[in-house]
Amino acid sequence: MQSSKPMHLPFFKRLMNTNRRRFRYFLTRLETVKPKGVDKIAKEMDKEVWAETDCLACANCCKTMTPTFTKQDIKRISAHFDQTPEEFTAKWLYKERSTGDMMNKKQPCQFLNLTDNKCSIYEIRPVDCATFPHHTKKNFTEWVHVYKQNVEYCPATYKLVEKMMEKIGKV
Repeated sequence: MQSSKPMHLPFFKRLMNTNRRRFRYFLTRLETVKPKGVDKIAKEMDKEVWAETDCLACANCCKTMTPTFTKQDIKRISAHFDQTPEEFTAKWLYKERSTGDMMNKKQPCQFLNLTDNKCSIYEIRPVDCATFPHHTKKNFTEWVHVYKQNVEYCPATYKLVEKMMEKIGKV
């Protein structure tokens, strides 16, 4: 997961703003057209992307998004802090109105060390964090909605979509 040159976040934001419409159009077309072999292409591109990406150089997901905490996450993490799930929830989380999901009260994530971008609970982090940016979901075209969201925050997802656009071309 080493990168010879990490993507500078302000540069990434400008790049995303410039390409947002084009990327969203491409991803929307993939949902409807579903080119043959797109899942295989996504897997190949994913391997390339992670060979070029160092998450610790970025941590934008931890700085700008919040994971969804499952009941199992809350139980596991609260035990780590010698708290009850209720104490942990009251201190760190809130219930999202529209979905009922348990989310971080603050951003950046309270468990992120802003000096080195490392997670202080990495070994027991929420499942949502452990699987982010969700590139390995089985059928790419069934998870395009997730890519549409994550491309805004994750340089690795941006690179994946960019590589797919180059490989697949217009759809």
